[in-house]
Amino acid sequence: SPCPRIFPALRARVSLSCRALRRCEQSGTPSDPLARLWRFERERARSGSLGILVVFSRLAWSGREKSMATYLVPSEFATTFTPREVADFKSNFGQFDANGDGQIDIVELSTVLRQLGETVSSETLQKHISDVDLDGSQTIDFAEFVTMMAKIRGGNEEAAANVVARAAARIVEIHGAGGAQHSFSEEEKVAFTEHVNSCLRGDPHLVDRIPMDPYSMDLFQACSDGLVFCKLVNMAVPDTVDDRALNTRPNMSVFQKTENNNLAINAAKSIGCKVTNIGANDLLEGRPILVMGLIWQIIRIQLLSNISLKQHPELIRLLHQGETLEDLMKLPPEQILIRWFNFHLKAANHPRRIQNFGPDLKDSECYSVLMHQLAPNTCDYITEDDSLERADHVLRNAERLGVPHFIKKTDIVSGNRKLNMGFCAQIFNTCPGLEITAEELEEYDFAGLEIDDVGDSREERVFRMWVNSLGDETMQVNNLFTDVENGLIVLKVIDKVEPRTVDWTKVNMVPRNKWKRVENCNYAVVLGKKLGFSLVGIGGIDLADKNKNLVLAFIWQLMRYHTLKMLTELGGGARVGDRTVVNWANQMVRVAGRERQITSFRDRSLATGLFLLDLCAAIEPRAINWEYVTDGVADEDAMSNARYAISVARRIGASVFVAPEDIVEVKSKMIMTYVASCWAYTLNRSRS
Repeated sequence: SPCPRIFPALRARVSLSCRALRRCEQSGTPSDPLARLWRFERERARSGSLGILVVFSRLAWSGREKSMATYLVPSEFATTFTPREVADFKSNFGQFDANGDGQIDIVELSTVLRQLGETVSSETLQKHISDVDLDGSQTIDFAEFVTMMAKIRGGNEEAAANVVARAAARIVEIHGAGGAQHSFSEEEKVAFTEHVNSCLRGDPHLVDRIPMDPYSMDLFQACSDGLVFCKLVNMAVPDTVDDRALNTRPNMSVFQKTENNNLAINAAKSIGCKVTNIGANDLLEGRPILVMGLIWQIIRIQLLSNISLKQHPELIRLLHQGETLEDLMKLPPEQILIRWFNFHLKAANHPRRIQNFGPDLKDSECYSVLMHQLAPNTCDYITEDDSLERADHVLRNAERLGVPHFIKKTDIVSGNRKLNMGFCAQIFNTCPGLEITAEELEEYDFAGLEIDDVGDSREERVFRMWVNSLGDETMQVNNLFTDVENGLIVLKVIDKVEPRTVDWTKVNMVPRNKWKRVENCNYAVVLGKKLGFSLVGIGGIDLADKNKNLVLAFIWQLMRYHTLKMLTELGGGARVGDRTVVNWANQMVRVAGRERQITSFRDRSLATGLFLLDLCAAIEPRAINWEYVTDGVADEDAMSNARYAISVARRIGASVFVAPEDIVEVKSKMIMTYVASCWAYTLNRSRS
């Protein structure tokens, strides 16, 4: 095979192409041109020709187009879904159809459904799988997938009747460079604009653009200088962005706008947004698809941030029989929101339950029951027959409850999943309607969960945001300690930071019992040792048992490995360690004419934040406004410098995952990642 002789970036694609072509040879007929070409090029490979690489790449792409073209919708569902929905199905299904054979594994199915906006319980998903996977192959082809989507979205009759309402939603098409066409939902643009207006009205830095006209394209122009995004991030997670680091004067230069956009993107990444393929220029140019995508991620985090046991201990009311608090903590906030909704439907003795934020809510009946259950003296039942009038009645009830909302009655009727989910979250945040006594709380071991352990919670959050920022759509961590217990997340992170390390044939993709979970965790520990991690006293059982200190130690070493590997690759291959990073930082500061130096990342002088500010100034002399900097002697001054140093680093382009407390308390691990990220930025800048 020529694979070892090519540059690493192509190895994975060549390996994938080989597998796909071998499968084609086995299944194709002798006259199949793809199979014939594969046999011809195989002989060329044996003779040592590297020309096969080009053919492999072209075949991989053409095979991809061929498999996408053969994703056929069963005739009985030809009118059930709109062309846009079918395109979404094909796109998301195709992401996991790696070998182009038109099938995906069952274990990947839940991720595909989540990307399509469906929130389905494991029991319901298993039922649907058993209905369509009649041969027991544990794979789903596209026709079976479409059949399942029809079942999930309410069945053939209801889905067909809903086509008219879905098609009525206005889709705006944007023609890009090279003839590319992109589209976005006008109803979502209107809703997001109104939400931004509501949240940021009165901000002194935005008086020139807020409020925006929701029915115009103002949103994309208003976001082009990064200020709106930075303010939204602070609405979602307060104090993430230090306003002192923002360029706010009128008539900013392109450079200043780019700095703000760098800060917005890196700050969004630090709170859990996935910003893969989004750059400062994309926001500067106001590209609608990317702007809308980032805004929605920030709004989602803002609306769902309080749906947790820490903020609402009364959520224990939602536990099913036999479940523990840890089981509840594993659930994503959307699933908790659906449980909360169904809890109130059951309390009202209503026969219906919702499984999603789309079709199940479009007739407004469940909304009506929910609000009447929450406030029977304020919210009356809907009695109208017209669907729009029913939805309008729901919104009037929401206003009586004091629920701020950006959804329209047409959004409810059309079954817009994003806007309905946001509306449900706004209802919960305003009026959760859950009560619990002190005696009942004492029955649960909240102390065992240590959800108020500030130090560990801060470290867990930083590592969780780093994992989520890696850009793998199948890897969404809601709680680091509970999500690592089956080993799959850890193995995915290992494979992300060091591709092709994990042999997935050795992994239990559906670990149904503790034995299988421990087996996965043991394999993760074995791979960690192969990567050179210090794992003395750490075994797979520790990850499976959610040992907090050992989980944090393992994930930290993954983060460190990823950071140093990036520096090694950017620096031309020279091995990089902690001492190398310290020496680089000292040299940068010294060359810039500053006197401060550090001996290690444990140097207590780092607590003032001044050395880190010196480093940022050495990288970009215009980055620091020294009028905002104090001597850092008092705790309050040190914290102020630390906040400023983090935002400045993000503004110049460094992707920093660290909290101000980590700097003030001189957490050597986190400060190392700060400095290493700054170095990585300078290397990237030099290469570009």
